[in-house]
Amino acid sequence: MTRTLWRSVAGAALVLAVSAAPIPALADTTIVVGKASATADPIIPINVGDRLGIFKKHGIDLKIIDFAGGPKMIQAMTAGDIDIADGAGTEMAFIAKGVPMLAVCEVSGPFSFLSIGVPWDSPIKSVTALKGAKVGVSTAGSLTEWLVRELSIKEGWGHDGITTVAIGNATATIVAVFREHLVDADLGVTSQFLNMEDKQIGRLLLPVSDYEGPAAAGTLDASKHLIDTNPGALRAFIAAWIETVDYMRAHKAETVKIESGITGFPEDVMSREYDLTIGMFTKGCAFDAPSLATLKRSFVDLKLLDAAPDMSKLYTEAFLPK
Repeated sequence: MTRTLWRSVAGAALVLAVSAAPIPALADTTIVVGKASATADPIIPINVGDRLGIFKKHGIDLKIIDFAGGPKMIQAMTAGDIDIADGAGTEMAFIAKGVPMLAVCEVSGPFSFLSIGVPWDSPIKSVTALKGAKVGVSTAGSLTEWLVRELSIKEGWGHDGITTVAIGNATATIVAVFREHLVDADLGVTSQFLNMEDKQIGRLLLPVSDYEGPAAAGTLDASKHLIDTNPGALRAFIAAWIETVDYMRAHKAETVKIESGITGFPEDVMSREYDLTIGMFTKGCAFDAPSLATLKRSFVDLKLLDAAPDMSKLYTEAFLPK
């Protein structure tokens, strides 16, 4: 074989090898991630992976923005200000309303990161004692209110077997309400109640996952712009997320330390919450039928949509690792 022919053959082989290789995200691709909550467990892996350098390893530079709730995050997505929305599965309803995004990862199925807590000295010791009780929720028409209604219905008390009271979700507010016994219980973040136990202000009664099954409690939604213009970056982002969750499962002590620094709660509190919540994360971001069915029903119950949507149009698994 002549030298010229050899070079031609070698060059062609190199082109074929490069074209057949998977295409990663371009180096130093910046992705802007909006968080519906600063400290909620299904959302916090984004901070863990960022601090561990896992996203950077996959060629992703993160810009993380904390929003005070899902609606503000969705407004930012609508305005084109974020690439990824890291929040609750119920936000998929906004896709049916025309927000330019698609769900690309079911982060977690059950709601173990949410619980019902009661004041420290409350006589309520079991779920049956909540019949007719006043239970705090974040806002009227919120996910937390819906989950209280779900408990009432599942216990056979009907839609109004528990009275909901909108008190917000700030820890200081819940502490004040508990101390004055303005409500009998509250549905909020599990770590809040565990932290209150250390201070003998409140105590955890039961995780929501004890009565509510898989419901895509957390999802990642990608903007249509990111999907259309940089699918490689989206694949790299999801791969980094999955690697982060795998790390969290295998390294409790390190994860608890990082989460404590993010939430401000002591490590012993985060350690107990870790045991309650680590099992809620999906292993590969895939969407499951029971979660999608619960979400579909919740959209109408929460009055987010007038009619149940075609769920297959609200998500894609095209960017998950093969």
